Amino acid sequence: MKDEFGAPDGRTGILFVCMGNICRSPTAEGVFRSTAERAGLIQRLDIDSAGTHDYHIGAPPDRRAMIAARRRGYDIAELRARLIHVGDFARFQHIYAMDSANLALLTELRPSGYSGHLGLLLDLVPELRLRDVPDPYYGGPEGFERVLDLVECASDALVERLASTSVR
Repeated sequence: MKDEFGAPDGRTGILFVCMGNICRSPTAEGVFRSTAERAGLIQRLDIDSAGTHDYHIGAPPDRRAMIAARRRGYDIAELRARLIHVGDFARFQHIYAMDSANLALLTELRPSGYSGHLGLLLDLVPELRLRDVPDPYYGGPEGFERVLDLVECASDALVERLASTSVR
């Protein structure tokens, strides 16, 4: 059985992408998993995260990201960084970059036949008047809290969008 996006098992693939896959994209994956679970959509989704650079392959999320996430009830400790590859475009029908620089890299990698959605995560919440989720890596704990604030808003919007389509 295939869904409207062509997922072979009927699940819709959602991928979150940042540079190293240790701060923003694993945070987005963890928050979105929790949001989708609360909405009753988790069984119909294939959710993952990846990075555009190979700096941290196999590493857990940044300790500061894990602490901030845990404070809000999200557990991302078991996630491990991985590099995006061209095969991800066949697996994921929705690919969300955390910022414009990573979106440009994904656009270059995207196969010509990809018919899914490739865009910025924060475009789901235009009322925020931001397009890029800021990279908190070189800052303090407040940067990781800001990432969570933004990702929570975008996750709610994505769940609303998916719930209003065939992903029920």
